Amino acid sequence: MATLRRLREAPRHLLVCEKSNFGNHKSRHWHLVQTHYYNYRVSFLIPECGILSEELKNLVMQTGPYYFVKNLPLYELITPEFISTFIKKGSCYALTYNTNIDEDNTVALLPNGKLILSLDKDTYEETGLQGHPSQFSGRKIMKFIVSIDLMELSLNLDSKKYERISWSFKEKKPLKFDFLLAWHNTGSEESTMMSYFSKYQIQEHQPKVALSTVRDLQCPVLQSSELEGAPEVSCQALELFDWLGAVFSNVSLNNEPNNFISTYCCPQPSTVVAKAYLCTITGFILPEKICLLLEHLCHYFDELKLAPWVTLSVQGFADSPVSWGKNEHGFWKGGEHLYNFVIFNNQDYWLQMAVGANDHCPP
Repeated sequence: MATLRRLREAPRHLLVCEKSNFGNHKSRHWHLVQTHYYNYRVSFLIPECGILSEELKNLVMQTGPYYFVKNLPLYELITPEFISTFIKKGSCYALTYNTNIDEDNTVALLPNGKLILSLDKDTYEETGLQGHPSQFSGRKIMKFIVSIDLMELSLNLDSKKYERISWSFKEKKPLKFDFLLAWHNTGSEESTMMSYFSKYQIQEHQPKVALSTVRDLQCPVLQSSELEGAPEVSCQALELFDWLGAVFSNVSLNNEPNNFISTYCCPQPSTVVAKAYLCTITGFILPEKICLLLEHLCHYFDELKLAPWVTLSVQGFADSPVSWGKNEHGFWKGGEHLYNFVIFNNQDYWLQMAVGANDHCPP
């Protein structure tokens, strides 16, 4: 009975809202974007806009590429060649594909060279590596976290530690995964991932882009200085967060009596905009690309616009081992970790960060 009660309980969700200004030297917006490593969907909404500028459209179309490698041995990510070719010459991201964080072994390579392994109990014991129990294991520990600093390992490739890890991945417990890979190169050289992993099944992908114009959209009235809203004057951040979810999901906001799918309606006070531009990008999207989009949207109001604000929303992979930075991430009933910027025409912004039950509080 206790187990049934727990299953019926609504999962805990945590939403953190804050406000600042992009001109404030203490603003931490770049840091929060740069440390949310694994992003699968980016959406932005621009009220009172019917067509994107060429510059913004080009940014949207240049959010790739990323790569899918099938049955890649984990050992390939710790070889001296891989470290020197990709990790030391840019920001390399890798994430296991089609694995469930609460059931399967999952792996993530962070851009700082940290390799994070989330392993089940049997696999962890077979590898012989040192780690610690998952913070979301419960009373019976079933998952373990192993962190390997590849930059530190590369300083002494003849060390016993490197030999032990190599032996574990190559001989003691060889592990293979389907991986998503991406590389942001800070130099002038072009990516060589296709040729580097040519002996494996590798495919290059571009993120999918969906562009649409929403007509006669009912939008909540917002005031940048009123995060909690003001009665009959402006809506609060939480109301906007729910409204955005409805817009991105193409939910009707009319609350019509014959609509049995949704009774949701736009929070009040509200205003109707003739046109709003909605763009959604889906794939393996790097923080560096999102930073470029955010920077462009920050300058959207350099010229006079009718829109009082625009939004940029980012959703992370539900089954990634981390959310922000090295914060351990779990799934349980949702696996969500996401953030949203509301960018106002005076350079103020709201930042909303949301996580599910098995997650740390957002940074």
